[in-house]
Amino acid sequence: MVSPSMMNKSIDTAQPAAVRQQGRQFGKSRVNRQILTTLHRWAGLFLAVFLFISGLTGAIISWDHELDEWLNPQLFDRQSQGESFSPTRLADQLEASDPRILITWLPLSIEADENLGLGVTGRIDPETDKAFNIDFNQIAIDPVSGEILGSRYWGEISLTRENFIPFLYKLHYSMHIPDAFDIELGIIFMGILAIVWSIDCFIALCISFPNREAWRKSFAFRWQQGSYKLNFDLHRSGGVWLWVLLLILAITAVSMNLKMEITRPIVSMFSTLTPDPFAIRTPNPHDEPIEPTTGRDQIIELAYAESQKRNWRIPPGGMFYDAEYGIYGVTFHKPGQDHAEFGLGNPWLYFDGQDGSLLGEKIPGTGSAGDIFLDAQFPLHSGRILGLPGRIMISVLGLLVAVLSVTGVIIWQRKRWARTKKGSNQILPVNQG
Repeated sequence: MVSPSMMNKSIDTAQPAAVRQQGRQFGKSRVNRQILTTLHRWAGLFLAVFLFISGLTGAIISWDHELDEWLNPQLFDRQSQGESFSPTRLADQLEASDPRILITWLPLSIEADENLGLGVTGRIDPETDKAFNIDFNQIAIDPVSGEILGSRYWGEISLTRENFIPFLYKLHYSMHIPDAFDIELGIIFMGILAIVWSIDCFIALCISFPNREAWRKSFAFRWQQGSYKLNFDLHRSGGVWLWVLLLILAITAVSMNLKMEITRPIVSMFSTLTPDPFAIRTPNPHDEPIEPTTGRDQIIELAYAESQKRNWRIPPGGMFYDAEYGIYGVTFHKPGQDHAEFGLGNPWLYFDGQDGSLLGEKIPGTGSAGDIFLDAQFPLHSGRILGLPGRIMISVLGLLVAVLSVTGVIIWQRKRWARTKKGSNQILPVNQG
């Protein structure tokens, strides 16, 4: 039998051990939180400027087509009256009039109040075996007269009316960092930033909930308790409320900027993917375009025949030719629905530019789970998966991303000032006596 004195003694020796263990766990948790806070601080400072710019530009380019048409009616709005020529005939006339030009984008239907907008690049110069250096990559043509109404270089660093929206669009995903050694450095750099942002989303969530008892504070905004607390709550609580949407933006940014390098290989580890003709070919250098030997009309006929085999009831709506890969792509949609305002997008068929053979298809929403995941990346990032409400949401979210960047920098700066002030107050005066 254990005597009361012995029992009291065992309790006295056990209690300090439990307290010590609890103290060690608390100290370890505190150290882990400090590490996560430090990682979040430096990741936030690294990302702040880029997320601020991407947030603001993203809020604007959600409406890129509408704003571009509003700023540049001379390029988009048809002024002439009469019956228009077919897009393919106008394309043939343009290439015949300027042998330097190779058309890379051609709408196959034109609405009654619109001009024909073409994408172009330089053909091979037979004297140099390099592409002609032309100072534009888009041309607007009057579909009735065939007159060239204007041209521009999409993505050029310029704030003119013609180039403003394309400038913002390219700034959003590449910061206009120039290519080097045929590597799109800006796109890769922004993809790496998106990876850091994705990881930081989870770090921020962890430090936003220090314990179970304080979880309500992480959702609250102290509107009446001064600018310091409000700024802190806008950053922390704002990030918590928006966390899922911010994570979607970050992951989809990785997917689009590093699709071939990271996203597609990782997704293929978990799901069988439909072969991508662009993934199995090595692109030519930018200054060495691959000349097509199969004409556009033949590709259109092949595409129409393939669509009939699939019982598609929608007409060919547009086609591109990728001169780096030597691949044609034909998309199918009703007139005026080229921007795919809702869902996962329009279907595509791909053909070899040399022999016209069918290389593959992309029918959004079909295929494996991995195929559907990849199809959803741009519609999710742009909000177009939900149509007009989704685009509005993305615009608002872009502004809030900019706000989170600013509030984060303000928190860091205020804490830095506080540490500096505290350090200066701890310095004792030197005894001169």
